[in-house]
Amino acid sequence: MNIIINGAAEKIEQDNLTVAELLTARKVEAPDMVSVQLNGEFVQRADLARARLKENDAVDFLYFMGGGADDERLCH
Repeated sequence: MNIIINGAAEKIEQDNLTVAELLTARKVEAPDMVSVQLNGEFVQRADLARARLKENDAVDFLYFMGGGADDERLCH
């Protein structure tokens, strides 16, 4: 199955794969901290194990990163 992951075309050997299975297969660290878009629509976390991928789907993993500013003026 051909899908697009984070903008790159990839061939996945397993058919009928769910988004949750793709997260596992891709060894995504801290999957609870990742939001997923499937064809431009956010997939609710409760639906990750039910959302099935099909040929030419586009999946984006969105990682949220925390950070801070070193400049005190930006912290207030």
